[in-house]
Amino acid sequence: MSAAATPDARDAIDALMGHEAWAIIRRSTRVGGRDTVGMVGGARTVVESLLDVPLETGVPEPGRVADRLLAIPFRQVAERGFEAHDDGAPLVVVDIETEHEFSVAEVIDAIDSVAVEFSDRGGFETDDEEYGKLVESIIRDEIGQGEGANLVIGRHYRAQIADFDHTVALSVFRRLLERERGAYWTYVFFTGDRYLIGASPERHVSVHDGDVRMNPISGTFRIPREGATKKPLLDFLKDEKEIYELFMVVDEELKMMCDLCHEGGQVLGPFLKPMTHLIHTEYLLAGRSDRDPREILRDTMYAATVTGSPVENACRLIKAYESEGRGYYGAALAILGRDEDGGAVVDSPIVIRSADVSLDGRLKVTAGATLVRDSEASYEVAETHAKAGGILSAFGLVPQAPVPDIALAELVNDEDVLLSLNARNRRLSSFWLTDQAGSPPDPRLAGKTVVILDGEDDFVNMLRHVLGVLGMPSSVVRHEDYEPGCLDGFDLVIVGPGPGDPRDDHDPKMGKLRHAVSSLLAAGRPFLAVCLGHQALCHELGIELAYKDIVFQGTQSAVPYDGRTERVGFYNTFVGRVGADEELPEGVSVDVDEPTGDVHHVRGPHYRGIQFHAESILTQRGYDVLHDLVSDLLLD
Repeated sequence: MSAAATPDARDAIDALMGHEAWAIIRRSTRVGGRDTVGMVGGARTVVESLLDVPLETGVPEPGRVADRLLAIPFRQVAERGFEAHDDGAPLVVVDIETEHEFSVAEVIDAIDSVAVEFSDRGGFETDDEEYGKLVESIIRDEIGQGEGANLVIGRHYRAQIADFDHTVALSVFRRLLERERGAYWTYVFFTGDRYLIGASPERHVSVHDGDVRMNPISGTFRIPREGATKKPLLDFLKDEKEIYELFMVVDEELKMMCDLCHEGGQVLGPFLKPMTHLIHTEYLLAGRSDRDPREILRDTMYAATVTGSPVENACRLIKAYESEGRGYYGAALAILGRDEDGGAVVDSPIVIRSADVSLDGRLKVTAGATLVRDSEASYEVAETHAKAGGILSAFGLVPQAPVPDIALAELVNDEDVLLSLNARNRRLSSFWLTDQAGSPPDPRLAGKTVVILDGEDDFVNMLRHVLGVLGMPSSVVRHEDYEPGCLDGFDLVIVGPGPGDPRDDHDPKMGKLRHAVSSLLAAGRPFLAVCLGHQALCHELGIELAYKDIVFQGTQSAVPYDGRTERVGFYNTFVGRVGADEELPEGVSVDVDEPTGDVHHVRGPHYRGIQFHAESILTQRGYDVLHDLVSDLLLD
């Protein structure tokens, strides 16, 4: 490897062209604290799995920052057992042989600005009207049928560049350096078989000697080109759709963090993420892990902000609604390296706001909107244009939008803005907003064992984390692996959540959840049923299952619970429902919403059922609720 300074950035770029693969990357100052541009080049290989990527250990040689650079395609999500089109996009590994660092100004000066010529200027394959109809059908047929809380479906802009080569790719990258601010990575990456060029705002995951961080981003405010900015920004920050859209992706990435992090973690924020023409809202999730960094990359594929939630079912729906593989869109790039003490370092952005260009100049830009229960088709269509606009304007395919003349730093630190952001956290679980490391377990519960029947939702990871803080070890049985007797031998069973229609008598998953509940009822064993599991309990108790009047996917609501009011998080389209004069089985009582009869909580002699997610960040006193439920079932 060469890390010595070269005479100038232009020479360094010329030298990069001699490598099989190379990249020029401006990384967020969050990573290294310096606003510089790194250049790396080396030999290219292709591997099948992330665990096949070689991992260096020990103290690196002086001056070495990075060992390998990866381009991870979306189809690698199959490593988690999730569905995806297999489009053959390779998992590219670059063994870094050359590494340099320059100032942003030096790199801009070293790249010639050339015009991008097109033989076909193309456009979005799916026009605005068709995409709008797709938005409406997904809300009606998927989110409205209990198949998830949100979903991201992409649309592709295609064009054909004339006489494309690395000078054109570099020139587009230069424009991004000049125009785009606030990106996590701004990059041009020649993988050996294509160019990936973009300015991504969002971290996928980072690791530094066991410290793991993720940055869920959601909510998009388009900065006005003229007129006041502060008032419309404050209106945006109070928009309930935007607020809960962000809360949902925080929940989804907390599911991943709870799986990865063996020590406590916490949620910090929210913060504003200002870009050139857009402002996003984000949280920071932090925790500690002793896992192999390659496993961390694998088990965070991919963020709910580019898939949906729950992620597993979102991937299934993406495969159904998108007619081709995503290539690298919605996936990740990554640098693997070591710090000066030999600690593992990973820095990985999500591949969004980016172009994928083949060697013969075929350009594809993909943009998607996050669809939730109350999305409006016209707004989501406009959001895809806004998200694609930056990279398309760098190629000259759409006009460059005027840079808003506002003092972003001043706006980000404005007292009213900070107060509005901070007000969001009053709704949330204090458990997740504080670090749980070192929290003492409940000595009465410590050592009692729990098994969770997973209905295909990684909320089970958050349940396991809370149980672990209580001192209770837990195991998971996937619904596909359920068979009679597999839940025996544990102090407590949790029949867990998942997507789907609880009324579907032909769904194998519902059949197994119902069988589990029926067996637990017959045996008199203590159990807790959550969300879909709660609906399976309602079915076995003869309580009617029906559509909710309003879809509650990613919603907080105040409900009657054990003689008090709790603000809890719901992710449900269906609900158990009882009439005012309806008789319940002997020994069973319920907490309901009086106007509708919707059942939020079922109490039985040796079991409880809750429609809401006590483990969600949306349940204000979720830790206390779960603690009380488990204590009631095991200690009374």
